Amino acid sequence: MRPYLDKSHPASWSAARSWSDAVLADAAAAGLTEQEVELIKVRASQLNGCAYCLDLHSRAARRAGIPPQKLDLLPAWRETERYTEREQSVLAVAESATAMPLSEDAQAELFGARAVLGDALFTAAEWVAI
Repeated sequence: MRPYLDKSHPASWSAARSWSDAVLADAAAAGLTEQEVELIKVRASQLNGCAYCLDLHSRAARRAGIPPQKLDLLPAWRETERYTEREQSVLAVAESATAMPLSEDAQAELFGARAVLGDALFTAAEWVAI
């Protein structure tokens, strides 16, 4: 088992927590919904393969009211009509911030996402994914 980061380096953990809180406050001010934020976090955790983060963010997503079926289908979000255009756009942003380098298809998808979200929501979604 790995050491707990919060216990090993509490000052760093506190700074990271403060940074995360600022990103979330900014995302809310920009207009991202709690469900959109949680979809970003769950998808990024899936791509990163982090069991701890995936467990944490999946539970938070359910508390935010994301239906179980949407969480179940998240790895195949492009292949279903369960997600709104905005949700698809924030998921494209989440993937581009997590999985690099970007393919031409991913770049085109981001162009479409930016058209749907506008600059403020697009960059807020990117900060959440980071």
